[in-house]
Amino acid sequence: MPQTLWFLLLPGFSMMGLMSAIEPLRVANRFRGELYRWHLLSLDGAAVAASNGMSLNVDSALALPAAGDCLFVVAGFEPLAHFDRHLAHWLHRGEREGVLLGGIDTGSFVLAEAGLFGQQRLTLHWEAIEAFQERYPRLAVTQELFEIDGRRITSAGGTASLDLMLTLIGRDHGEELALAVSEQFVLGRIRSRQDHQRMQIASRYNLHNKKLVQVIGEMQRHSEQPLGSQALAELVKVTPRQLERLFRQHLHETPSNFYLALRLDKARQLLRQTDMSVLEVGLACGFESSSYFSRCYRTRFASCPSQDRHEHPAASLP
Repeated sequence: MPQTLWFLLLPGFSMMGLMSAIEPLRVANRFRGELYRWHLLSLDGAAVAASNGMSLNVDSALALPAAGDCLFVVAGFEPLAHFDRHLAHWLHRGEREGVLLGGIDTGSFVLAEAGLFGQQRLTLHWEAIEAFQERYPRLAVTQELFEIDGRRITSAGGTASLDLMLTLIGRDHGEELALAVSEQFVLGRIRSRQDHQRMQIASRYNLHNKKLVQVIGEMQRHSEQPLGSQALAELVKVTPRQLERLFRQHLHETPSNFYLALRLDKARQLLRQTDMSVLEVGLACGFESSSYFSRCYRTRFASCPSQDRHEHPAASLP
């Protein structure tokens, strides 16, 4: 019997995340017959507009998949804008009936809001991870391309959905088929889930100095309670003066200014993707003074935090 996958499309969903999931299934069927079937769903059975403005027709409204089928919630911007009790009840009913549940791009927000994650690892698009962690601090979110953990399957969206499906195809029907499918998409290799979504620090900043890479990683991990120059220097066994020279030599910046920019970039993501207040965002990014936060924010982005939020409103959260 073919494996059946269902995709619930929420308004503003990621077209790239969806197509990267479906196309490998189509090619697998081309090589081996009907291994997979798929159906598109929407909340009301009407066509759904993706984040790129294109609309897709669907097969039906919230039809219930059968036991053993996979259901993926496909979202993009504002993943919780259309979340309600009816959707939560439908997802829980699917869980009770033995449906495998997953999320693509920011679809993990919907499953988390419905209380459908326990100890399972999950992932979602890197840009939404900070907001997700603030809203669901007890859940085990990762920055992997995809996660397959028990009855939960999540993808970061984009081309990560392609890697997820190639992995599932290889698991269910053999690596030879997975490789044949990947070659149809001119892929150099099938990425494993451990491949990070974003460039590694060394590649992103074109760095070859291991001490700098390590320090930047610590800065990223300690944004809510920033570490001082002395503590950062001690982590890599150099003096604060040596650390400053390394930053100026390789990044043409001081450690403190670089650290500040990282925290402000995180603040901008939280402002645009959560309903946290400006004060809460400032505290989450290591700013104890709201006036200092606003001043630094305006210097970096040429607008104050409240103005930036007004121009780029966050998701409508229930």
